[in-house]
Amino acid sequence: MTDKQTFILRDERIVGNALAAVRMAPPDYVVTIAPKTRSNDQNAKFHAICHDLAHSNLTFAGKRRSLEEWKALLISGHAVATGTAGEVVPGLEGEFVAIRESSAKMGVARAASLITYTLAFCDTNGVELTETTKGGFLDLQGRAA
Repeated sequence: MTDKQTFILRDERIVGNALAAVRMAPPDYVVTIAPKTRSNDQNAKFHAICHDLAHSNLTFAGKRRSLEEWKALLISGHAVATGTAGEVVPGLEGEFVAIRESSAKMGVARAASLITYTLAFCDTNGVELTETTKGGFLDLQGRAA
């Protein structure tokens, strides 16, 4: 048995394979059943959009923002817009820290919602999505591919 196996439970055959792996697992192994997390394509698409934002002339709070800053702003804004807001707490050195959900732990539907929110934000603010289009995530008319 390999150290780690992942089964996406699409049909009875795969469920059977997962059950067989559980039966063969040695003591102290861990079994986790969870919804599927966002896809690699969703992750790449979201990062391409954040790249386009970072390379646009759009400013937030008086200055242009990096890819990571746009990512944090978009995830936070999306959480508020969908009623799952995070928390702002005092940090270890007296700074303020936003505690927010992790995009890596988002399910497929949640990640799709974040991408839709992000595309709407870009459309509203006139951001040209060149890298997003080059990456094959939008067609030439700017519609989601």
